[in-house]
Amino acid sequence: MSGQMNKPPTRRSFLDLILAVGSLLTTAAVSIPGLMYLWPAAKGGGPAKVEVEGADQMTPGQGKTIQVGSQAVVVVRHRSGFKAYSAVCTHLGCLVTWDSPTKSFLCPCHAAVFDENGKVVSGPPPAPLPEFVVKEIGDKVFVSAA
Repeated sequence: MSGQMNKPPTRRSFLDLILAVGSLLTTAAVSIPGLMYLWPAAKGGGPAKVEVEGADQMTPGQGKTIQVGSQAVVVVRHRSGFKAYSAVCTHLGCLVTWDSPTKSFLCPCHAAVFDENGKVVSGPPPAPLPEFVVKEIGDKVFVSAA
């Protein structure tokens, strides 16, 4: 029996080993990105309170997209002041844009429309756009999460 233990590997056992290692690497290469997609993203990003650059040059009806922390936010100047809403559609997470002529937020993915106060006008979104806190201090405008 001890004579069989010292036999050199056969071509067949070598090919079996190569196939096993290749299968293992292929499974890992396919599985790891899938698991990373399902794993929750790390919360992070920039500061929780952001100054809106160029706010003093915005005219009533004009909007601007900024980043607050890790969230995209649309800041709109109204005649009475500034308002800020999440730029992420509440339907499937597409980014909405501010349309000055119609004074509404438009989602390009499924033709959703939100009014100037972030409320759903048409389309599939189940909820209005979340509002952010806006503070005007002198001629500076700051936006932060609610």
